[in-house]
Amino acid sequence: MESIYDVIVVGAGHAGCEAAMAAANRGCKVLLVTMNMQTIAQMSCNPAMGGIAKGQIVREIDALGGFSGIISDVSAVQFRMLNRSKGPAMWSPRCQSDRHQFAALWREYLEKNPRVDFYQDMCRELLFEGNRLTGIRTGLGLTFKSKTVVLTNGTFLNGIIHIGEARMIGGRTGEQSARGITEQLQALGFVSGRMKTGTPPRIDGRTIDYSKTEEQKGDESPGKFSYDPEVNPVKQQLSCWIAYTNEEVHDLLREGFEKSPMFQGRIKGLGPRYCPSIEDKITRFSERDRHQLFIEPEGRNTVEVYLNGLSTSLPEEVQRKALARIPGFERAKMFRPGYAIEYDYFPPTQLKESLETKAIEGLFFAGQINGTTGYEEAACQGMLAGINAASFCLGDAPLVLGRDEAYMGVLINDLVTKGTDEPYRMFTSRAEYRILLRQDNADERLTPIGKKLGLVSDRRWKAFEDKRNNIASLLHEIDLLRFQPEDVNRFLRSKDSAPVEVRATARQLIRRPHIEARELLAETMLFQEYSEDVWESAEIAIKYETYIEKERLMAEKMHTMGDVRIPHQMDYSKLQSLSSESREKLSRIKPETIAAASNISGISASDISTLLLFLRK
Repeated sequence: MESIYDVIVVGAGHAGCEAAMAAANRGCKVLLVTMNMQTIAQMSCNPAMGGIAKGQIVREIDALGGFSGIISDVSAVQFRMLNRSKGPAMWSPRCQSDRHQFAALWREYLEKNPRVDFYQDMCRELLFEGNRLTGIRTGLGLTFKSKTVVLTNGTFLNGIIHIGEARMIGGRTGEQSARGITEQLQALGFVSGRMKTGTPPRIDGRTIDYSKTEEQKGDESPGKFSYDPEVNPVKQQLSCWIAYTNEEVHDLLREGFEKSPMFQGRIKGLGPRYCPSIEDKITRFSERDRHQLFIEPEGRNTVEVYLNGLSTSLPEEVQRKALARIPGFERAKMFRPGYAIEYDYFPPTQLKESLETKAIEGLFFAGQINGTTGYEEAACQGMLAGINAASFCLGDAPLVLGRDEAYMGVLINDLVTKGTDEPYRMFTSRAEYRILLRQDNADERLTPIGKKLGLVSDRRWKAFEDKRNNIASLLHEIDLLRFQPEDVNRFLRSKDSAPVEVRATARQLIRRPHIEARELLAETMLFQEYSEDVWESAEIAIKYETYIEKERLMAEKMHTMGDVRIPHQMDYSKLQSLSSESREKLSRIKPETIAAASNISGISASDISTLLLFLRK
């Protein structure tokens, strides 16, 4: 059997689904290969999307024309905007998802796309004619030809599951691991490593005493991820709950450390620093007598709950004993124990910023194969890999987003220039232009790009233009409005804000802390026609105008210098004025631009000056 495709996507997790849809919506014929058609878009870990910086990524995917935001909104059971007490650069949307509905919706969307075909089998090897990539061969020996291949293997490459002293071959509980790809890539000169992640036990929610826990409700007026006006916010939200470990729980867990695969050295890969196992927490934060746990519903039509914060690979009997000492869990029953999984990844400095590998044209990596952790990080890589695989087929220039354009740009630039030796997770602190990269303006930044690529429909584009025009109109109306002291001072005093002595503009007053534009302008009937998101965007533009402009100028300065291209075959050994460390790192990573070179750890400002001088000559 032989079929010819433009793009073959290997793996149907969050990266694979976005990659397949992006490539297909750009006009390519796509084959999505997965070992199990029943686990497409499986939420292998917690049933949630978004969070700190991750929520911004989901909004960016949606703004660019992806589907994670829409599917998250439709399958949501709770929505919260995190960090509302901080500035808007920190606001981060997050939703609890119905795990089964989320996966079912992804499969439905993929199946409705006539350019996406499916095949259930393992990808065993890549095929070549000379040095040119030509397709894949499956575990059953079938050959599929293609112009490009996107590998989104998740945790399946030589995956090993650990529960105490038990050790099983698998990429996820109940599923086999993928063999052959790592070994073939190593033979082709790629460097690989091992990483580890974990998951907590799943609990029967009927056996939890919620009276001993703290309820955590969703927002009273829930928002949503998608900018699509036809997608509605969640209704009838489910609550999450908060529980706590204690010293007795910690002591019981410590008794199992002698059988822990992590402490006994059976796990070689590094786990995520910012989502540690409970064993890690007890060891690293020994001064704490309790740790917070979040009880998260898996969906509307199941009693299964996810115990976020109790990720572990300890023996099952140790997990059971410790669980019974958590207040509210005295009679709790486990559906399945927590476990750790160890898997292969490929240091992402072996990639171009398009996510195409430097060694093999037409081969792209996305998701955990690049050393990242999280659905959102995987989905955005998948989308960009799918876009750029399509660009490869169409003869278009690849899409490379700048660090001032998107968190997606920050993530990929970090990966390909700095690399990672532990699972990479996105944080707002990683972005130097985070006031520009807010969750409210992802459409302003990325929807025009998505439209040019053919990923944004005419209907979505009209909604975007309407919003953009409404923001401009509202700002214009605000700029025309002025207040006499007698008209506004009573309101200002009610907000503990200093009264004015002369006529003041609306813009001047809105800049003040604790003064909301809608409250200030409540008596002005002109302003009641605008939507919530238009008001929010206009108010942020006014309150943070100085900071936004400052970051924009910084970004422009970096662009002036950073857009200078570096030849791929640059011989850094000739630049003896560079340190040996700098020559080694630049030769290994081969940055494509001065901006990329400046982001490499250990590359100094004087090194950049030397490079610029050499390139000008």
